[in-house]
Amino acid sequence: MSKLRIVIALVFLLNFYSGFAQDVEYPFESDIRQFKENDIINPPPLHAILFVGSSSFTLWKNVQDFFPGYTIINRGFGGSTLPDLIHYADQIIFPYSPGQIVIYCGENDIASSDTMTADIVASRFISLFTMIRSQLHDVKITYISMKPSPSRWHLADKFSESNQRIKEYLDSQLNAGFVDIWGRMLNEDHLPDPGLFLEDMLHMNPEGYRIWQSKIQPELIKND
Repeated sequence: MSKLRIVIALVFLLNFYSGFAQDVEYPFESDIRQFKENDIINPPPLHAILFVGSSSFTLWKNVQDFFPGYTIINRGFGGSTLPDLIHYADQIIFPYSPGQIVIYCGENDIASSDTMTADIVASRFISLFTMIRSQLHDVKITYISMKPSPSRWHLADKFSESNQRIKEYLDSQLNAGFVDIWGRMLNEDHLPDPGLFLEDMLHMNPEGYRIWQSKIQPELIKND
C-alpha cells in the first residue's frame, strides 16, 4: 500500500471514530434533557430543597406530599451512581441554587461490580461533597444511608461499611447531616422487612417511604 493510501485510510478511520464518538451519549443524558425541558415549562424556585440521586428518589413521585411546608425539587434518575451525579452536577445541582441538598446514591455503585469497595464508594461521595461545597459554600448537605434492599442483601456488609465511612466523614463536616434509615427497615430478625418493598424487592412501597419521611423531615431546613 502506498503512503498516500495509508494516509487516506488513516484520515477516514479518524473521521469515522470521531463521528461515532460524537453520536455516543453519556448515560442518562435523556433523563437530564427531560429535567431541562420540565424546568422551561415550569421553572422551579431557587433555594428549594433538592433531592438528587438514584431510583429510590425517581420513584418517589409524590415526595412533595410527604413534606408539606417545604419546597422540594426531585432530580433523581434511576440507575445513577455517584460518578453520574458528579458528571451532571453542573446541570442538576448548581443551577437550582438549593437551600439544602438531600442525596441518596451509592447503592448502584456497589451493585455494579464485585470489585467495588466501601473505600471507593466513600471516596466517590467525598468527591461529590467537595465539588458541591466548592461552589455552594453554605448549603446544607444531607446524605440518606443506603437501604437494606432484600434483593441486594448479599451486599449488606458493603452497604453497612459504606454507610459508616460516609457517616464518619459527614460528622467531621460543618452544615452536613447523615440520615440512618437502615435499622428502621429491618424486621425483628434483623433482616430486610419485605413489607416495605415492591415486588422487585429493591424499590419501596408507600410504607417504606413513610419510614424515610419520618427520618428525613427532622433534618430538613425551612425554605427562605
